[in-house]
Amino acid sequence: MSLSKEQHMIQDMARQFAAAELAPHASRWDEEREIPIEVYREMGRLGLLGMCVPEEWGGAGCDFTSYVLAMEEIAGASAAASVVMSVNNSPICSALLAYGSEAQKQQHLRPLASGEHLGAFCLTEPHTGSDAAAIRTRARKVGNRYVLDGTKQFISHGSISDLALVFAVTDPDAGKAGISAFLVPTEDPGYVVARVEHKLGQRAADTCQIVLEDLEVTPDRLLGEEGQGLRIALGNLEPGRVGVAAQATGIANAAFKAANAYAGERETFGTAIANHQAVAFRLADMATRLEAARQLTLHAAALRDEGVPCLKEASMAKLFASEAAERICSDAIQIHGGYGYLSDFPVERYYRDVRVCQIYEGTSDIQRLVISRSLR
Repeated sequence: MSLSKEQHMIQDMARQFAAAELAPHASRWDEEREIPIEVYREMGRLGLLGMCVPEEWGGAGCDFTSYVLAMEEIAGASAAASVVMSVNNSPICSALLAYGSEAQKQQHLRPLASGEHLGAFCLTEPHTGSDAAAIRTRARKVGNRYVLDGTKQFISHGSISDLALVFAVTDPDAGKAGISAFLVPTEDPGYVVARVEHKLGQRAADTCQIVLEDLEVTPDRLLGEEGQGLRIALGNLEPGRVGVAAQATGIANAAFKAANAYAGERETFGTAIANHQAVAFRLADMATRLEAARQLTLHAAALRDEGVPCLKEASMAKLFASEAAERICSDAIQIHGGYGYLSDFPVERYYRDVRVCQIYEGTSDIQRLVISRSLR
């Protein structure tokens, strides 16, 4: 796939920012389990947190392929930072752009797209996971307000976000059509960060359990119409899955580069290990899987830019890229030998960070289900 001049410029901008501002600090942030909020503000100023949002609403006004290219660069430097970039772009900004009223866009979309605010996506609950329609969080109508009660699980940057997109049941008898979406400022009474989880990877990006306790919202906080919640949530499957494919590809690319460089420097039996066929062939397989993942991801992004439905292609990209990326990161550790198992080298972090790409935004099993259904 050939890129336009503008796409190359955006890719270069993201690469330069990632190399200068993210990569040198990623290991320390991982240990400290936190990224300074100013880093996200700078990402917003560069347009990275609202890339596909029109300029009139504070975004960068880019095409989706440009977003994918930038995501790969950011993820390769800091997977944790790319999580915030992913969620803020889609589903948060994309949902507001598609379903928000003029007043909601003015109040929330502009600061989110510019990085002044961050958004959290509160759909998953402790007992659900892939079954999004099974949520139990309730939004009861009391007078002229809704009162929200429930627990949300695995909420990315739930402790540092300014706005939460919360999904709750407004009509228990309506099944899937009884779920609605609400815009909830996290400073509102009743929004409680119950726990910040300790994770295998992406440790600098907080993942939280959020408890909603008698949280009152007015009708103007309803995103879209009552009963449109599941449609809003599922409407972001395509961009979300392609974004995770780009994230996985970015992490894998960083692991491959590290392994290739190490193989050219490390010597055994009088020559660089890259000259040993076992290592050379491993690197060849890594490069091939990496390029296949990138091309699948760019293909899905191009279809989305053309306005062509691409749920199957998005699922294929996410499935292949996430599983290939884990293999690539594992191979990178193998090439480093015992040193790859130490935190002195970044490949152990890449391996930890990439594993979750097969879980969030739909597990690999769900991707295979989507793909198989499209074949009939």
